[in-house]
Amino acid sequence: MQTQDFVKPTGTLNIVLTDEHGVVKMNVTVPNLVVTTGKTWLAARMANTSLPAQMSYMAVGQSTQAAAIGDTALYSEAGRAALTTAGGTPSGTSTQFNATFSPGVGTGSLTEAAILNASSAGTMLARTVFGVVTKGVNDTVSLTWNVTMS
Repeated sequence: MQTQDFVKPTGTLNIVLTDEHGVVKMNVTVPNLVVTTGKTWLAARMANTSLPAQMSYMAVGQSTQAAAIGDTALYSEAGRAALTTAGGTPSGTSTQFNATFSPGVGTGSLTEAAILNASSAGTMLARTVFGVVTKGVNDTVSLTWNVTMS
């Protein structure tokens, strides 16, 4: 009997939109796609050969283009924010990444998000597309992204 073990990175993104008074206007969780560049990044980090930069930013955008395995950037980036903890917070087989888009950052009709390892461009780990989250100039969007190796 042959034993097989498949490792597959998967994840979810929780989006919380609050107004200037901290009142929750929207709270939604959506699945994501770990893209090819993200899988390559994970393999390089495990091998520890010329270690690529850790994931340190999230970006939001305004495209409804479906997430695809070959994506390397958002289609219409509207803003980028540093992760609360660069590299995320590991727990068991998951890592949690958190970022906050303060008032005035990433404003508009948001429909896509990604995790990246640079303040501009960089390697994309994962991307997702979701229903419209309308972020006003005084609103805050908090993103919690969990990537699990299953």
